[in-house]
Amino acid sequence: MRYAIISDVHANLEALEAVLKEIDSLTADRIVCLGDTVGYGANPNECTEIIRDRAGVAVLGNHDQAATDGTSVEWFNTHARAAIIWTKEVLKPECAEFLKNLPYTASIDGARLVHANPSEPGGWNYIFEPTEASYEFRCFDERVCFIGHSHFPLFFVKEGRSCKAVLPEPLKLEQDKRYIVNVGSVGQPRDHVPAASFATLDLPEGIVEFRRVEYDRRLAYEKILKAGLPRFLAERLLVGE
Repeated sequence: MRYAIISDVHANLEALEAVLKEIDSLTADRIVCLGDTVGYGANPNECTEIIRDRAGVAVLGNHDQAATDGTSVEWFNTHARAAIIWTKEVLKPECAEFLKNLPYTASIDGARLVHANPSEPGGWNYIFEPTEASYEFRCFDERVCFIGHSHFPLFFVKEGRSCKAVLPEPLKLEQDKRYIVNVGSVGQPRDHVPAASFATLDLPEGIVEFRRVEYDRRLAYEKILKAGLPRFLAERLLVGE
């Protein structure tokens, strides 16, 4: 079984379509989405419909939640808040219904799936440092937990009492170690690499690989401006930050 694991599409249709084309070329058996299908970008309905139709498993992200229920948007920054308010206005009822009914967590073949962090899935806390990851390892039983949220692809590897961060590279999962894997962002990478990011999990081989896919960033940029969304949300796509 080969899984393609995506996260943080953020209504970027051009990035999502490019990633799905790459996934289809890899003959992945199942697509998993770790949340934040909407927010920031100009195509929330189209991206939601694709995830609904293509993802075998999907979980809820903080932007999905804020755009589909009464959650306060005051704690979002100015640009994110503007995008959420706009998304609420344009999101089709059937798309909103799909998103708001997604679970906070799910599991696939011994791996935990959550948008932000396993200890408090609805709290939307980030995992940036090994000290934060060390605490999170206590909060799930599976050997591997896949996350998104920070838009920064990264591994955290726990062996005994030791926990370290590892930059994205092909990784063989070892029986005596545990892992938290951040798959990065399809629609708004922030690691200074503007290409869309996702990961694959090859279960028979026990290998996780990160993949980057180029897409038409200029078109996504222009659509954000045409929608009247903040220019900053368009400009960051060009530089990956």
